[in-house]
Amino acid sequence: MSVILELLKKRSATDFGPGDWIIRQGETTGRLYFLVEGSVEVLKDGVRLATASQPAAVFGEMAMLLRGPHTASVRGISEGKYCTVDDPREFLASSPAVCMHICDLLAHRLDALNCYLIDVKGQYEGHDHLGMVDGILDTLLHRPSREVVRPRTSTIPGDELPE
Repeated sequence: MSVILELLKKRSATDFGPGDWIIRQGETTGRLYFLVEGSVEVLKDGVRLATASQPAAVFGEMAMLLRGPHTASVRGISEGKYCTVDDPREFLASSPAVCMHICDLLAHRLDALNCYLIDVKGQYEGHDHLGMVDGILDTLLHRPSREVVRPRTSTIPGDELPE
């Protein structure tokens, strides 16, 4: 995380307070947001999905990767600061550490979702609607990427390679 915060230190930080919106679901900003300090909640359709207080927590990555509107809202719980990245694809292309950070985050989310779906499937074994769960699992595991992304090897500084 310190590598990410180090990369962000040249960017200006924006203050937020309890109840302040950082991201609103459905808006399209084209930006990434990194928590510097404080705590936030993540809401989807008004339902709290998670809270975050870890420095370098990232928000807006799904919208950036899918090139669409934000899929959730982020609101301040406490006083804090965040950095905004206006050129997220270029930022990721130039920083393998940040790219790996986001890959790790998304892999953990996908793993948690897979575990949840397997649990649901086990609970409803023998019921008619299991085909739906099988379809969701199949889609998650085999959905092809819309775009092939290849790193530019000339942008990978040796001290930024993940361990």
